[in-house]
This record gives sequence, C-alpha cells and structure tokens, in this order.
Amino acid sequence: MNYIKLLNAAFEKFFFDDRLNPTHISLYMALFQEWNSCRFMDEFYVNRRDLMRCAKIGSKSTYHRCIVELDSWQYLSYFPSNNPYKGSKIKMAILGTSDEPDTGRYSPKLEQLAEHYRPIEEPVVYQHHPNNGQALVSTINNTKQVNNIKQPKGWQAVIDFFIEKGFNADEGKKFFEHYETRNWQTSDGNEIRDWRALATNWMDRTELYAEENKPNKKQASQIKDNLRTSKNKDYGQPL
Repeated sequence: MNYIKLLNAAFEKFFFDDRLNPTHISLYMALFQEWNSCRFMDEFYVNRRDLMRCAKIGSKSTYHRCIVELDSWQYLSYFPSNNPYKGSKIKMAILGTSDEPDTGRYSPKLEQLAEHYRPIEEPVVYQHHPNNGQALVSTINNTKQVNNIKQPKGWQAVIDFFIEKGFNADEGKKFFEHYETRNWQTSDGNEIRDWRALATNWMDRTELYAEENKPNKKQASQIKDNLRTSKNKDYGQPL
C-alpha cells in the first residue's frame, strides 16, 4: 500500500462523484486516518464516538446515513456491530486500482492540483494499533512507545478522560468506584487490559440507556371522562 497513491485516488474520485457532500468526505478522511493507523489492514474495528469527533459530525443519524451511503457507493464495506463491547468493522475499498470502475474521464487540472498539493513523505510514528503486517510508516523506536495502560493512575485520570470525551464527570466517578471495588477485574476474574476502552463502552451504554428511558412527552391525559356529558343534558337550560 502507498499512502500518497491511495489518498490521491480518493480525491480524484471525490472530484467526479456529485453524490458526495462535505460530511461524506469528512467521515471518509476520518476512516482513512484510522485505516492508516492500523497500517492499512484488510479489516479494522472503529469506535463511533471517536469517528464522529474526528469528522466533526454531531448527529448519530447523520453519521449512520453517511457511512451506509459510503458503503453503497463502494468506498468501503461497513459491518455494523450489535455488541456494545465491540466496535463496528470496516473494510476500505482500494481506490485507483484495476478493480475500481473506470470513469473514463481525464482531468489535467485535477492532475495539476494533485501534484501541487502532494504531501511530503515524512516518517511518522503512531503509538496505537500495533498490529502485524507491512508497516507503511517509520518503525524507529516504535516498540518503546507502545503504551498498554491496564489501570488508571487514580480517579482524577478517569475524570479527565470522561471530560475529554465530552461526558459527565459524575459518570467518570461512578465508573472508577465501580471497578475500583472489583480490583479492576472483569466479571470472570480476568485483569482489565485497557481501562480507556472499557470507559468508552461505559459511556456508550449509559448514553443508550438514557435514550431508551426518556419520558414520553406525548402521554395521554390522566384525567378520564373529563369531556363526557350525560345523554339527557338539556341544552335549553342556562349555564
């Protein structure tokens, strides 16, 4: 995989695809960055909350509509997950290859723009997604920067993480107290491997529970028979 060729192929397809709007492109670039962080694996898992924040999408319905449309337009393959502890799976399409449908159009202007804005290849070291496979970024001293945090360094670290993710600090306190009493172990007694991922799942479950238990504002009136009158009412009588 070549980072520059993939990115140029994506922008060239954006140029000719009138179905796209800025939100589609923003979401695709967030996914592309995540794909690059995973070292261009064939398939990788994503977190909806992080993608929405990176793509600057504020609505869940907009996020789901755009990712489903990108799937139907063959920019990627989207495999949604019903498991709250496991993110959805993405398989990015390899654009600009012989497998990609040819538009049959050539744009010298687009070629000049691509050449003008061609990014400079520099070694970049990513501190996450240490997956096996061909590394397309520099791996110098990469092994020393892998940070496997099993337990938070005190309750303040948890509170700061919840606030950073735009969540209530009180939920962070509840999360910390819940797992502190369990000695940071899962229900089957295994040691928690990544408390940040666990905290993110906690936020998603809390948000989902809050949405499912919203009070119905259109409830029927509790006052019964308030409009009924007797059948023998005499309308000739004065009020």
